[in-house]
Amino acid sequence: MTISKLATSMMLGTALVLTGCGSKDSNPDKKTEQSMKNKKPRASQAISYTEAGKTDADHLWLEEVEGEKALEKVKAWNAASAPKLQGDTYKAMKSELLEVYNSPEKIPYISYRKGEAHNFWQDDKNVRGLWRKTTLDSYMSGDPEWETILDVDALAEKDGKNWVYKGNNCLAPTYARCMISLSDGGKDAVERREFNAKTGKILKNGFFLAESKGSSAWLNKDQLVVGVDFGDGTMTDSGYPMIAKLWDRGTDLSEARELMRGEQTDVGVWPGTFDNAEGDSEIMIIRSKTFYTSDYFWIPQSGENAFKPVQMPIPDKSSISGQFKGQMFVNLQEDWRGHESGTLLSFDVADFMENGKIENLNVVFKPGPRQSMNGFGITRNAVLMSISDNVASAAYAFRFRDGAWKKRKLDFPENGTISIGSTNDKESIAFINSESFLEPDTLWSIDTSDMSITKARSLPSWFDAESMVAEQHEVASTDGTKIPYFTVHKKDIEMDGKNPTLLYGYGGFEISLNPSYSATIGRAWLERGGVYVVANTRGGGEFGPKWHQAGLKTKRQIIYDDFIAVAEDLIAKKITTPAHLGTHGRSNGGLLMGVMFTQRPDLFNAVAIGVPLLDMNRYDKLLAGASWVGEYGDPDDNGAEGAYIRNLSPYHNIDPKAEYPVPYIYTSTKDDRVHPAHARKFAQRLADYGLPFLYYENIDGGHAGAANLEETAHSQALIYSYFYEALK
Repeated sequence: MTISKLATSMMLGTALVLTGCGSKDSNPDKKTEQSMKNKKPRASQAISYTEAGKTDADHLWLEEVEGEKALEKVKAWNAASAPKLQGDTYKAMKSELLEVYNSPEKIPYISYRKGEAHNFWQDDKNVRGLWRKTTLDSYMSGDPEWETILDVDALAEKDGKNWVYKGNNCLAPTYARCMISLSDGGKDAVERREFNAKTGKILKNGFFLAESKGSSAWLNKDQLVVGVDFGDGTMTDSGYPMIAKLWDRGTDLSEARELMRGEQTDVGVWPGTFDNAEGDSEIMIIRSKTFYTSDYFWIPQSGENAFKPVQMPIPDKSSISGQFKGQMFVNLQEDWRGHESGTLLSFDVADFMENGKIENLNVVFKPGPRQSMNGFGITRNAVLMSISDNVASAAYAFRFRDGAWKKRKLDFPENGTISIGSTNDKESIAFINSESFLEPDTLWSIDTSDMSITKARSLPSWFDAESMVAEQHEVASTDGTKIPYFTVHKKDIEMDGKNPTLLYGYGGFEISLNPSYSATIGRAWLERGGVYVVANTRGGGEFGPKWHQAGLKTKRQIIYDDFIAVAEDLIAKKITTPAHLGTHGRSNGGLLMGVMFTQRPDLFNAVAIGVPLLDMNRYDKLLAGASWVGEYGDPDDNGAEGAYIRNLSPYHNIDPKAEYPVPYIYTSTKDDRVHPAHARKFAQRLADYGLPFLYYENIDGGHAGAANLEETAHSQALIYSYFYEALK
């Protein structure tokens, strides 16, 4: 059983599958001095956002995703911005990045299933991509012979659709019966079709689920558990399924047996499966009441209590995360029964299924004060786990013996990031990835039967890392807490305040920003003399749930204070000055950028605001926004929570009299997670005040921003050429 964190599944697009398979200041020093004196007032001192005669109601038409008037405005902004964004630097960067993205030297990451290595591949000839397979021996040879399972380009042409492949869920042990997910233009909502991976054919009379957000999982070859849009009144306010059903082959979906129904105000209901101690499939349903609180239910299929949900007695802020040798995992996001938040526990699944109780708990991993669990994967012989210590990580193997968990550190490169890649609870073979800012990704194969490790693949060096250095620093935030951050740059830079510097951040949803190798940043930014900085602010998961929860709801300003502290430290160290400092973030990081733009425009000369949340007065009314109230707070609350989040809203805190850098705002029309209206309305308010901005809205691409490699190169070249021209 593989259960992805709900936050990751919604913000990053990870499938929730329970079963395995402006002009620059001419005097930079003067601007540096002013930046420490002329700090922008906090959001609570915000101006009235109706000063220019434009109210929120005047911009509601921009919420019509494909409304004629809205798209005309978007196209006009795109057209006006394109000549300013797509100059010689952009053209050079796009060419360089296409070389990287279309290179055959990319690592073909795989999933391992019964002797077969499965991979999804895109290049200049296969724009939408190929699902293909080879044998493990062939894969490990370095020159594999691939067999195509599904050609997405051919299917898109046949169907007349802009299909974006979103993965497959295949039934063990043969992995022949699969449900494939296809998105029209990159949306989160997908169409699910039954597919035979042995013949490469879509079954004409097989299971088919129309476009919807949600999930499905195999119970057996003739039954699926499904949570999708079943019609009127079956989706939550967040836009996710409210009902889970059991669907038998050969019957109409309307006849499927209802297993559980949530509430309209829930985030969603997610059905899946897990294996019991005998290896038989069982039904589990997750009812997500908020983004961070969920109830877990086992659905018995026989006996006097058949199909009566049995709730697992675990705390609201915790998650069931798979099982190994009869031990089911509970990942804590709050203290429980003497165990601290961030601890991974296990219990006997057979005992629970017998009496509905969890009596004995076993500690799998208890983090230290600067530690957190990056993730883990389950194999037939061991549990593989990545543990972060002060943001760098290492890999361990865990086994359950004599009623206790024993761990063993594995021999992988240090001072970087170790990620547990493809694992299968029915196989011994697994894959682990290592990387750092300056060391390219290396994929390792590990046989958990004897813990032998073999180098399977590695990326080429796409930029001159030998001439560069990556360093970790820390700075005290407003409350004295030490905030770590990384800098990456050429070794010979001078600390004269003139280095073009790009500061990246996210700060939310317990998502960690770990050291990672990026050919895009290396080629487009570092090799051109830029400094790249990653801030590990609160709100992330670098030091576990408490690090994240320190910035929830009415405590959110501390995340922004952390980020400001990093920016000011870069200036104090004379790495850069505001004239040469830019900042970038996407999604929740786009909200961070909006706050930086409105609260501290004096610190930056370029701000890229990507697929952002910006209207925090209405974010919960737009697409999946209602699901994030647990992170940001309820704007409709009449108490402190509502006032706080409304006063923090970037869209409502643009000051027509302020001096701002020219921002670059980008989004996607097909983003069905973070509504493009956030970016549109922010741009329109700038236009209302006569303030300049650059804008790009991709018509396709979803929340990820691009539907194919050509679009990816285009979008990335726009970002980095914008920074280069503004900060050089």
